[in-house]
Amino acid sequence: MDTILAGIGDAFTLMNFAYIAFGVFMGIMVGAIPGLNGPMAIAVAVPLTYYMDPLAAVAFLIGINKGGTFGGSISAILLNTPGSPESTSTAFDGYPLVKKGKGMKALKMALYSSVTGDIFSDLVLFTVAAPLALVALRMGPPEMAAVFAFSLTIIAGLSGKSMLRGLLAAILGAFVACVGLDIETAQPRLTFGMGELIEGVPIIPLTIGLLALSEIIIQVEARVLGREKNVGTYNVFGKDIPPEDKRVSWAEYRSCLRTIIRSAVIGTGVGAMPGIGAIVAGFLGYGAARRASSNPEEFGTGKLEGVAATEAANSAVVGANLIPLLALGIPGSLSAAILIGAFLMHGVDPGPLIFREHGRLVYGIFAAMFMANWINFVIGNLGLRLFALIVSVPKSVIHPVVVLLCIAGAYANGNSMFAVAVMMVAAVFGYLMRKFDFSFATFIIGFALGETFEQSVRQSVILFKDQPLDLFTRPIVVFFVALTIFSVWRILRSNLSRPLRPQAAGAPQEATS
Repeated sequence: MDTILAGIGDAFTLMNFAYIAFGVFMGIMVGAIPGLNGPMAIAVAVPLTYYMDPLAAVAFLIGINKGGTFGGSISAILLNTPGSPESTSTAFDGYPLVKKGKGMKALKMALYSSVTGDIFSDLVLFTVAAPLALVALRMGPPEMAAVFAFSLTIIAGLSGKSMLRGLLAAILGAFVACVGLDIETAQPRLTFGMGELIEGVPIIPLTIGLLALSEIIIQVEARVLGREKNVGTYNVFGKDIPPEDKRVSWAEYRSCLRTIIRSAVIGTGVGAMPGIGAIVAGFLGYGAARRASSNPEEFGTGKLEGVAATEAANSAVVGANLIPLLALGIPGSLSAAILIGAFLMHGVDPGPLIFREHGRLVYGIFAAMFMANWINFVIGNLGLRLFALIVSVPKSVIHPVVVLLCIAGAYANGNSMFAVAVMMVAAVFGYLMRKFDFSFATFIIGFALGETFEQSVRQSVILFKDQPLDLFTRPIVVFFVALTIFSVWRILRSNLSRPLRPQAAGAPQEATS
């Protein structure tokens, strides 16, 4: 209890408050810009936290994540162009509400439901993570290897259209993680005589290149080739709009509360499972709300409940994603994988031991997450007009700024031009992965898990090399091996049976991806 109270006390400082507020503001601003998203902002911001206190650094990055999740809904509602993929289903009812003159109401409902879903998942994280870590501490290398194998399989299977491509991306990420010193012999491997690679490929420049810079290349290419989509905008702040259409009343919020709670439960469950992600959560929340509605035909025509359902679900994923990260050391999402880099940069190894070795820090992070929710609520309310204007900033202004931040962020990782070179190579690689429809998110998660997975497998081989069949006397190993095989079968069956362009669950018939 003393550790919990001390951690909470550490979080409630003026400096942490300022870092969280800046992170939330930055996240909303970046998320509101079509083509940019929270993980990109986190990747670029991680090097900026090098000289911060660990608690302040993680709180700042979590603030970006929470703000970015809501920020994606702004362009989805105003432009019918999601700022981030998880806000895709927000546009189904958000944009029709804008055309009806209720854009401000839609934005505020997105904010309120997002904060509610976030608070719910944080409460679950607070109560579940520590007991799960205690269970994980009782597991040996074979059990952890089986859990890692299951997680990578799920992530690979659900992160793209093809499980084979997902698995290849995950394997390639784990292979790149092998660069550096051998964990047993301490001999250099795959370094090609480059001393800079002795400690492995730096994760921060790698993620910046794969996420941010490759996306800029894609957007510039689309602009040059004339493939950019221009969507008409509507004035949501006009004086002729009735006051009741600019706010969400308590009665309107209460009428959507059941939907918000249902979506929060869905989002939390999805977020706690590695690899599924906020995109799926948003569609599942939207689909569940439509099925439960007495007037499902109204969805897609400008129904406030549709906005609430999506935003509560995808925001609930943010907190729940930290459950496998903190308890098992498994990143459940792209954002969580990037956070691993931040933890490691500050000498903290995510996993079951984190509650024993850095318990005060963990509970400080929990308190900072609750603080970030309320800050998100305040900044979102006060800055809606500003954030709505950001969506109209020309890409010709945004792109140079993002490129400059990418270079500065990569260089800050060790003050070396080698890190910049790694970022450039990763950007080209990320561009090719996007072109050939390989999941770069799966690659990054495979890279983040690669070293730990290898260590668990090697330790298991050493322990059971004389009697390998003894592995199947361990119930947890048998359970996760069976679960992995079953998951592969289900995913392959689903991929083979579904149509080439499936209709998203709950999406209106006229909606397009």
